[in-house]
This record gives sequence, C-alpha cells and structure tokens, in this order.
Amino acid sequence: MAENGAGSADVTGDDISMSYTESPDLRSVLVTSVLNLEKLDTDLYRGKHHWVPRTQRLFGGQIVGQALVAAAKSVSDVMYAHSLHCYFVRAGDPKVPVLYQVERTRDGRSFCVRSVKAVQHGQPILICQASFHKLQPSPLEHQFIMPSVPSPDALLSMEELIQQYLSNPNLADNAKQGLNKILADEVPIEVKPVNPPDFYRRLPMEPKKLFWVRSKGHIGKADMKLHCCVAAYVSDYSFLGTTMLPFPQYRSQFVASLDHTMWFHNKFRADQWMLYECESPWAGGSRGLVQGRLWRQDGVLAASCAQEGVLRVKDMTRSNL
Repeated sequence: MAENGAGSADVTGDDISMSYTESPDLRSVLVTSVLNLEKLDTDLYRGKHHWVPRTQRLFGGQIVGQALVAAAKSVSDVMYAHSLHCYFVRAGDPKVPVLYQVERTRDGRSFCVRSVKAVQHGQPILICQASFHKLQPSPLEHQFIMPSVPSPDALLSMEELIQQYLSNPNLADNAKQGLNKILADEVPIEVKPVNPPDFYRRLPMEPKKLFWVRSKGHIGKADMKLHCCVAAYVSDYSFLGTTMLPFPQYRSQFVASLDHTMWFHNKFRADQWMLYECESPWAGGSRGLVQGRLWRQDGVLAASCAQEGVLRVKDMTRSNL
C-alpha cells in the first residue's frame, strides 16, 4: 500500500512543521468525509459518512470524533479541547445518519463545557461531555518518558505484515480468507506495529502493545481542534483488543466499548506518526479496562486515554473437543 507523506514530527510550541506536499489529492478522508458534519441548525449537526468495520456496527471512534467536532464548533477560536468523557449507550446503525445535539453547559473565561448527544432513531447512542480551555503557561510541567522503540521508517505496515503471511504457500484457506478480509477494510489510518501481532494467536502475550499510527492523507497545520478530533477517532482503533492478548485460547463473541475518555496535553499533528502505547491493567466480570498514551515522535506526550468495554468470549479449547 502506498504511503502518503513523510517522516518525523518536528513540533515545538506553536510551530507545527509541514511534512506533506500541499495537494488536494492527498487530502485526508478523515477530514473531507469521515469527520465532516452537516449543520442543520444552531448546535445541531448531522453525520452521514460512516466507516463501517467488519462488526457492521458504527465505529465508536468515529462517533466520538464527530461528537467532538460538533462541540468544537460552538466554542471560540482561542479555546482548545483538553478532555472528553463519553458513554456508548446503544450500538450505532450504519444505515442511517447520526444527529448531534450540542448543549452549551458553561462558558467561562478560561474553561467552557459542552454536552453532546448523538442520536439515531430518536434515541441516544452516545453521550459526550467535552471541556475546552484557553492555553495558559505554567512552570509546573512533567511527563512520563516515551518508550524506546524503532522508528516507523524501520517497521512494516499492517498491510505489509499481512502480505507476508499470505505469501506462505502452506497457509490454510480459512486463514487466507480472514487475512484478506482485513486487507479489504478501507481503514482511513495507517498503522505500523512495534510488536507485530501473531495472527494465529497461539501464545499468551502481556496485555500491552505499541504501534505507530497516523491518518491517511494530508490534514495540514489546520487548528488543534481538528487534530484533536482526528486523534479521538484514532484512539479507539484496536484499543480494547489489548485485553485479549493474554488469552489465546479464547475468541471474542461480543466486544463493545462502554465508555471512552481522553485528555489532550500538547499540540500535535494527527497526520504525522504518533506512537500509541496501549495496556490493559485489569479484566474481569466480562469487562476489560484499557489505557493508552499517544506520543509525538520527538518524545512529547500528546494525549492520554482510557476505555472500558464488555467482553464476552468463547473457549476454543472446549469447542475443539
């Protein structure tokens, strides 16, 4: 698969470097379609363009991203998202548009809060609260240290890894079908795993994974509101699956996000490579918790996120008896 754009992020303060050629041909589909909303009235928007994964339910990251787009449209240009908290209350229907109703909960001098309800068939499918603030300098600054990993230029993309599996002449037909289905998904982001998954899932793994990720195509400097919305979309990709890594004997029968939270710490470019560090500190009671950190290539922590989801699984060792 051809890759658009290039290499390392060089972001310092308000200076977000350009590493793409300005060309409408490279315009990110996340901006032009997936996160694009139609304004129906004041604080009322409609999303019609959906990326539908193999589950045939609406992708949670898209609903979160669109909700943040709707909220951001109601705040001034000097206000930036610093956190969002969402609950998924119903599965989304990919066949109908989603309405986003924005409530202006509070407007302060430094912070403002918005509540967004995503509605289908007259019922909410997601409830989101987002908080925005005016950037303010502070002498109090610290962060974790970014994991030491190979650069994205030294790693294979997910598509390239799948092609390597498919080149094996001894690969079983059902495995080929599964991998080809993954390739057929037109995911609007690029992924390069640091610790590539075993597609056969034969051995238990620590519930942690690292992968480089960026949006496909060009977004540009734009403003941070847009990059935060794209990051909200990206943050839900392959996130909850981290909980399944220690349990190769189980296959998911039903997996769904229950809630999703993000905090935005520093400026970043969502169309430049960021390292997504995911880990699951706990699973039990048919639920699992995952936590994540998005790092810029220069080691700056861009965003943190957390999610809980429902996990219903099947024991494959018993089914094979």
